[in-house]
Amino acid sequence: MVRIAFDKERVLASHFLLQHLKPEELKRFAATATLANHQAQSVIFQKGDPGSSMMAVIRGRVKICARSVDGKELVINILRKDDLFGEIALLDGEPRTADAVALEETDLLVLERSKFIPILMDNPDIALRLLSFMCQRLRITNEHLEDALFLEAPARLARCLLRLVPSHGKPAQSGVLLDVKLSQQQLAGLVGLSRERVNKQLKEWERDGLLSFEKGFVTLHDQHELEQLASAGA
Repeated sequence: MVRIAFDKERVLASHFLLQHLKPEELKRFAATATLANHQAQSVIFQKGDPGSSMMAVIRGRVKICARSVDGKELVINILRKDDLFGEIALLDGEPRTADAVALEETDLLVLERSKFIPILMDNPDIALRLLSFMCQRLRITNEHLEDALFLEAPARLARCLLRLVPSHGKPAQSGVLLDVKLSQQQLAGLVGLSRERVNKQLKEWERDGLLSFEKGFVTLHDQHELEQLASAGA
């Protein structure tokens, strides 16, 4: 297991939600935050678990997902370094609304609700930033719902891949590499399709030179054409 050098105050001070705290507030809050390590594919929490904390990703990636009664998985989001999750339970103290799974070895900063709520009350600007963050998440959820209701499978998959570019895209010799390892089943969960349908579409786009899919990593070779496909039927 790899451990990283970790300065809680530095991490907190650099985070968008907490970067305007006064030094004494930051120090007090850092003393209450804890670091948790999760191995690849381990469950961080499950839907229905007690919600008493919010978490910030320090290293690694986290999958937020939900499952139907027959075991089908819907991937809601893929989170990376500096992303927050668990904020709903932190605010209302109710049970978790989804599952969180570490996609790779992951370090998390855990912010307990009992310690965070007083800071929110004393710092309205933090509350406003958290509200803005949650609104952004709600917009993304609405986009996913609209895609599932109104778009055909190729457009849905194209939009999904393009949405990963800002947070996970890295320049590659032949295009843009999505630097997050996803199986075809996980991609299917992101767009609400069967693995077989995703496999067929990826192979078709590989033949056409739009992308390549190798060992769980997607490289987009023709982003413009994928954007055209994503807008079809919109």
